[in-house]
Amino acid sequence: MRPLHRAAPVHPRHRPDSELPPRHLHELQARNRADQHDPTWRRLHASRSGVWVTMNEIVNGHRMRRCRYRGTAKTHLQHVLTAIAVNIERLSTQEPTDTSCRPRPPTVFQQYLDTRGLPRPRWWRQRR
Repeated sequence: MRPLHRAAPVHPRHRPDSELPPRHLHELQARNRADQHDPTWRRLHASRSGVWVTMNEIVNGHRMRRCRYRGTAKTHLQHVLTAIAVNIERLSTQEPTDTSCRPRPPTVFQQYLDTRGLPRPRWWRQRR
C-alpha cells in the first residue's frame, strides 16, 4: 500500500541532530556565561542596561522609531528636543532633595481670596 501523505521535507536547521551548536560555539557560549559572574562584567552590563532602558523609552514611548522630518539637521534637532523632554519628564517625578525649600509666598490675588474666604482656583501647574 502506498502512504496517503509523504513527509514534508525538513530544513537542515530544524533537524534533531542540529539542536546542539557546534563545539566552538558551545565553548564560546560557556565562556561568555562564566564571564557574567565577574564584577567588572556586571558593572559594564549595569551601565548598558540603563542605556537600553532609556533608548527603549525614547523609541517606544515617544515614537522615535521614525523621524518626523527629513534631513540630518532637523532629525538631530528632533532627537535633542525629545531627549530634553524625556529628562524634564523624569525630573518632574522626583521629589526635591533640598529640605530648606519653602513654598512661595502667596500673591496679592491669593491674599485677597484668603481674606475673603474664597477658594483658590486650581492651576494646571499645581501638583495637588
